[in-house]
Amino acid sequence: MSLTPEQQLAQLTAGAAKVLSEKELLEKLGFSRPLRIKLGVDPTAPDIHFGHTVVIEKLRQFQQLGHQAVLLIGDFTATIGDPSGRSVTRPPLTRDEVLSNAATYTEQAFKILDRSKTEIVYNGDWFRKMSYEEILKLNARVTLQQMLQREDFRNRLDAGQEVRLHELQYPVMQGWDSVEICADVELGGTDQLFNILVGRDMQKAVGQPQQVVMVMPLLEGLDGVKKMSKSYGNYIGVAEPPQEMFGKIMSVSDELMDRYYLLLLGEKRDSSSHPMDSKKSLAEKLTARYHGVEAGAAAREDWDTRFSKKDLTAAELPEINLADLPADSTVLSLTAFAFQTAFGIEKSNGELRKQFIQSGSVQLNGEKLTDPAAAVSPEPGDVLKLSKKHAVRLK
Repeated sequence: MSLTPEQQLAQLTAGAAKVLSEKELLEKLGFSRPLRIKLGVDPTAPDIHFGHTVVIEKLRQFQQLGHQAVLLIGDFTATIGDPSGRSVTRPPLTRDEVLSNAATYTEQAFKILDRSKTEIVYNGDWFRKMSYEEILKLNARVTLQQMLQREDFRNRLDAGQEVRLHELQYPVMQGWDSVEICADVELGGTDQLFNILVGRDMQKAVGQPQQVVMVMPLLEGLDGVKKMSKSYGNYIGVAEPPQEMFGKIMSVSDELMDRYYLLLLGEKRDSSSHPMDSKKSLAEKLTARYHGVEAGAAAREDWDTRFSKKDLTAAELPEINLADLPADSTVLSLTAFAFQTAFGIEKSNGELRKQFIQSGSVQLNGEKLTDPAAAVSPEPGDVLKLSKKHAVRLK
């Protein structure tokens, strides 16, 4: 049964940070045609994390309600770099780098979106055809005063930092993208609000109906404080292995779990379920989204085996070869080697001593190894537990 415009509005606005305006969106939802929903992405990196997927999930919700998802790849704008939220100019990328990133970006995005019902466009298709005269006419549609209303530009100028002229072009180009694709709604993060509003102005100037602005909040990372970011190390990558993904999700707080349910799955947690069961369900659903139903179920079973049943001997663990161990291994050198070899994690000796060894986290076959300098001679088949989320098997 199809939803009424009012029912669609309630579903689509859930979790949004700002909608300009709900009245306009309700009116558009009453049209006798699917709405064109724009999401523009600049593929400046090959992989995406859960923070990036918040707006993609919202695009999926529109898509499931029968509206046209338009995924705009900024193959032109990415070579300039979005200045949103930046205190310095972004380093430029070549078009080949952008297109290479776009290939993996879209592949990961289609774990959420229906590929067959998604329209993909590249803004280089129109910007690379523009003459300098057309660019000047495009710039004439905005004022310098408008551009200087941007907080990041203003802050950099007040601090005596440079703002390059090409950066002022970015909001203009993003706005013109909306004109080119006749967007009814544009999605973005809260840091995109200014740019999306420029799109409304551009559409009004050429006589198009103005797009509705819907911006989504920035997702907190695993620490529950800072926004999810690779630079903060608090992220969950879409391409991470199933067990690693599941384990990271299980580490979030109960308060953050509710937010992940809403922003990453578009649903509310069942308040009648025990928080631990709800978190396992969240982790399984998200792992299944990116790796398949079987992988999601297997990751949950493995997590139960490791932590709920406390049976690491039966769990599927990364293996390290005894022959590769440093000579005359100590607890400290073995711990460092296992973290680096099995998980690619480098930690200082001081951190390993205090946070892992002396705290009792490091265990060999269940026996705590609390003396960093003690000699250790593991055997094939032994299980070395490093932390709550990391363990290896020796072979």
